[in-house]
This record gives sequence, structure tokens and C-alpha cells, in this order.
Amino acid sequence: MASFYNVFSLRVRGMTNLVKFLRKFNAFAYRSTGTDAAVAQAETVGRDTRDGKDGRKSLPTLLVERQEQAEKSVLISCQSKANEKKFLKYLSRHGDIKKYFFYETYGMYAVVEFASQDSVASLLDTAAVPSVSHESMVPFKSRLLSLRNPSLVDLSNQQSGLQCQPQTTIPINELIQRLSKDESVDRQITSLTEFYQLTEENIRLRFLVCSLLKDIAAAYFPECTIKPFGSSVNGFGKLGCDLDMFLDLDSISGWNVKMPKSGLFLEYQMKRANSERAVTQSILSVIGECMDHFGPGCVGVQKILNARCPLVRFSHQPSGFQCDLTANNRVAMKSTELLYMYGELDPRVRSLVFTVRCWARTHGVTSSIPGAWITNFSLTVMVLFFLQKRSPPIIPTLDHLQDLAGPTDKCIIEGNNCTFVSDFSKVQIPSNKETLEQLLCEFFEFYATFPFSRMSINIRKGKEQNKPEVAPLHIQNPFETSLNISKNVNTTQLDHFIALCQESSWLFNHRETVTLRGVGGDNTATPWGLATLLLPSQVAGIKRHKKRRREPASERIKGLLESLKNKNQGKKS
Repeated sequence: MASFYNVFSLRVRGMTNLVKFLRKFNAFAYRSTGTDAAVAQAETVGRDTRDGKDGRKSLPTLLVERQEQAEKSVLISCQSKANEKKFLKYLSRHGDIKKYFFYETYGMYAVVEFASQDSVASLLDTAAVPSVSHESMVPFKSRLLSLRNPSLVDLSNQQSGLQCQPQTTIPINELIQRLSKDESVDRQITSLTEFYQLTEENIRLRFLVCSLLKDIAAAYFPECTIKPFGSSVNGFGKLGCDLDMFLDLDSISGWNVKMPKSGLFLEYQMKRANSERAVTQSILSVIGECMDHFGPGCVGVQKILNARCPLVRFSHQPSGFQCDLTANNRVAMKSTELLYMYGELDPRVRSLVFTVRCWARTHGVTSSIPGAWITNFSLTVMVLFFLQKRSPPIIPTLDHLQDLAGPTDKCIIEGNNCTFVSDFSKVQIPSNKETLEQLLCEFFEFYATFPFSRMSINIRKGKEQNKPEVAPLHIQNPFETSLNISKNVNTTQLDHFIALCQESSWLFNHRETVTLRGVGGDNTATPWGLATLLLPSQVAGIKRHKKRRREPASERIKGLLESLKNKNQGKKS
């Protein structure tokens, strides 16, 4: 990868040259790049990464399919009172529409996927460029369009005729009420997962945003791709989560092939660079500059190039996503693929992760603000480790997945062994019949008594190991094994997590004797089961240098439930 960056590193000197370049590029960019990269990538996907015997798809296969959908899609800003049938009839003049949906952020938008990419090109050919008062404006053509047509508005309907898909999770109070009406804890956990996980429409929108940004990057690197990674594709993302992306240059045709003795060779000019990191910074700097000046919908662009992993951070206003764009981040993509595989091996994995994450965010264990909190990634690895420790284990260790890998699965990135099997049919797991309710209760019990002061969490081995360094919480990075993914966590936050686990464990063990179920006078269900765990905690803030004696967890919980009982009885009377 480093040699490729050195060959194709591009520095654009002066905004004038960049403007001229973009004007020339706009005439052919979309038609020439198209889905060439996605098609080429699909052709190289090995047989062992295609659909398994049970119908499950590997992440690389799924990514190619999603990218092809995105390349045939457009994002259209439309009028809120538009008539849906008229809207579709207007667009169908350019070709058959395969999929569409509406959503609302800073306005009403529609995502429309055509059956053919020629339909997208036809639509773009008819799109007019708004007139501007000066020549310095660059009409960068993209698949982000705005449709204003009075004939499409249904004046007889005072309300919007468009049914919008949700893009954010429901409020926690509403979630508690809905869960309180379920008949079992297992059903509550399943319901929470359904409420929180990314919808089909939201996933399509994320891939479309990546595709729109790829059109910008392709001005410098034709055939490149921009792929989502992390929560957007690993199966553990919730509605409203950030969109993490990375610029992938490995899919460019002609790269990494055996050099012929004769024939055509690409001309290039070698640019000086001190390191691969410096080249990555240069690439992101140029693309970030282009996004800032010419990227439709990209606002608040920040080039954070001195971070451990250089990135460009911005908001994509039409979609409402907070975005991070990186380059040369292949280890993160393998981590994404690993989490995706674990989630596909057993449906209880994702349900338990969603539940623990929701519980953690509700009680301030995790946060969207950088700091000493436990991250979602660390919390997910803790859940995976717990499931590996069950008897029999629910998911295998990473070492076992590595042992099952075939020759085509071999992957070494920057000296790190990122190899693991990609064929689901090769993974045989002993039957474990534990319910979600049992697993959640045991999770709290497991970490309420875990020896954090001495031991490290390691999903590669599936067992505790002595800490290699002094840190309150040590979780070994699955691939970059010398790194601690929870290095940011301090003693206060770890103690807070342990205290909450102890409280939740007690609450689960005594739920049959203290939980009151019913409906209050205002038709609100009394919280019970999982819903009770999402109520405000009675765990006081724990300070490192000033410890205060607190009453036992059982007394605090009893007091909380007694107050709920009195409140409920007051409503009935």
C-alpha cells in the first residue's frame, strides 16, 4: 500500500488549478467511473466469500452488493407536500425505479434506486445548473439533486403525503414504556434490538453518502471506492450513529499485478514523501479541501491530520450523518468484518450487545463525547468475551477462527495477523440453549466480580490473561495485539461500571419478588424486567480520593421500587 501511495500521491497547487481540473472532470466523471470499481471488486470475490449453504453472506460480498445499489441511486431534496404517485411518475420517465423511500432531516428527501445506471445518467443530463452571479462558482455535478415542481404538489392535502422512514432511535422514556408492555424479558431484549438497529433504508442511505463522496475523490483517483466501516456495517450500529468511512485505493485496476516486459504503462511523477503517514495526510488534505469548497451537502469540514489515524471530519447535512473519512485503515475494516461474523453466527450476540449498549448509555457508562468513558467498541468486545466464556461457548475464539481459515483467507496488514475464516459453513459451534434473559443476568454477574485489577480481556484466546501494563481496564486489541483498546478508561469510570453491574445483577436476581406489573391510571405500563434496568440508577458518583459509605444495593433498589409502587397506587386511586 505504501508504494502505491508514493506512486499516485497527488498535490494540487493553487485553487485556480483545482477549479480548472474540476470543470474538465465534470463532463465525464460519473460516466467513466460508474460502477467499474464495484464490478471489478465483485469479480475478484472468491467462491469462499459468496453465499454460504445457510444463506448467510460474507461482509465483502454484502459490501459489493450495497455499493452497486448505491451507484444506481440518487438523493433528491423534494417538497414536503409532494404527491408520491406524481413524484414517482415524473422520475420514471428516465427508467424503471427499483426502490425508493422518503425521510426528513433538514428538509424532505427521497432516496431513489433505478434499475439501471443509464437511468441515473439520463436524469443527470436533464438536471439544470442554477445560475450564479459570478464565475468563481464551480457547478460540481453530483447525484444530490433538488426537485421543485408545483405540479407534483397535492394542494388538496394539507398534510404531507409522503411517509417518512425514521432516522433516529425513539426516546428512552418511550422505549421503557414499550418494553414494559412485553410479556417476557426475552421479548423485551428482542424489541429493544428492533427499535435500535439500523433499518434497511438507513443502511442504503449510508452507502449512498459513501458513493456520493466517492464521486468527489474519483477526480483524483478514478476507480477508487469509499467504504463504510464500523457500526454502519458490522451489524451493531444503532439509528443515529456516526458514519465512519475509509478511502480504498486497492480496488484500482492494474495495481498489484505482475509487471509485464512490454506493453502500456501509466505515466506518473514520483512525489517526495517522508513516510506512508505523510502521504495519507496529503491525500486527505487535498480531498478534504475539495469537499469543503465543492462537496454538495458537506458542512463543517475539519482536517484532523495529526491524529493517530488522520481523518477528515464533517457533517453531511442532507443525510444528517456525522462523518469521519480516513485512508489506509485496513485493520479497522478487518475488525468490522470480525464483528460482523460474530453477529451472524448467533442472533443472541447482536441482541445482547444492543441491550448492554443501551443500558450503558442510559447510565453514563458510554458517551458520544471523547473522554475516560468505556467506548462502544470496548463494551462490544466485553460482551463477546463473556459469550466465549459460556459453557458451552456461544461463539468461538479468534484463534479458532484463524485455525479454520483457508489459503485465500490469509491476511497480514502491517505485520499484524488479521487472518480468520470467511466461510460460515466451516464454523461449528456446540449447542448452547441459554435464553437472552439468562445471558443478560449472567453478564452483569460476570463483570460484577471480574478481577479487573489483575486480568486482561482477550477474545483471541477466549480467556483472562495477566495484564501486560498498568491500566484500570485492559482489553487487548484483537489484531494489533500490543494495543489496549480501553487505555482511555480511568479508575472512576471502571468503578462506576462495576457498581452498575452489581446493582443490575441484584435487580435481576430479585425481580420475581419486587417487580410490580400493571397499567396505571394514565394507561402507562409499570416498568418491569429489562425496563427496570433502564430507569435512573441509584448508584452515586464514585470518587477516587473520597470514598463515601453507601447503603447496600438491595436497599437502594427496594426504595426505588417502593416509590414506583406508591406512585402507581396513587394513580389508580
